[in-house]
Amino acid sequence: MTTVLILFLIVLGINLLPAFGPPTWSIIVLYGLTTDLPVPLIVIVGALAAALGRLLLAYGFRYLRDYLPAKQKRNLEAAKHFIDNRPKGALLGLGLFALSPLPSAQLFEAAGLAGVKLMRFTAAFFLGRIVSYSIYAATAGVIRKSSLGDVFVETLTSPWGIALQVGMIVLLAALTQIDWARLLGNDDKHPPAAKS
Repeated sequence: MTTVLILFLIVLGINLLPAFGPPTWSIIVLYGLTTDLPVPLIVIVGALAAALGRLLLAYGFRYLRDYLPAKQKRNLEAAKHFIDNRPKGALLGLGLFALSPLPSAQLFEAAGLAGVKLMRFTAAFFLGRIVSYSIYAATAGVIRKSSLGDVFVETLTSPWGIALQVGMIVLLAALTQIDWARLLGNDDKHPPAAKS
């Protein structure tokens, strides 16, 4: 039971990081290779911890929204309205994103800033992670040939990995600058947010 708790806490901690965290899949693979835990248990615990970590990260960024200028709040409100009115498309997009190896921290940060409904968002992320972690766990034999330390170092020092993280942070910042109401053609549907 202690091994499961440690797995949960490690994955939770990694998914609370706003950027530059090691990939969660590497922890899933490590546990699959070095413990006697059943792979389905590792995958479920890992996905639950990842989803909870991202949910808490999004809630943390929701509180930062109060410190944004009024214009950025209006922009985010328009994005929220668009996502809330198309929940199936948003959840499908998130599910596909959750299957990809792209970092998800900035996606949840953006969701928190925009104020979208986080429970559906997190549920779709959880389901996507169940699938992707299952794939990683199933291919652990291939990954066994590389050192986990090398995976961490490569993730944190690779020019492509750093560029991807920085690019995602820039996209997050750009999200708040876009006039979503005008871009989506519904200027008149959103009253201006209160001045801060």
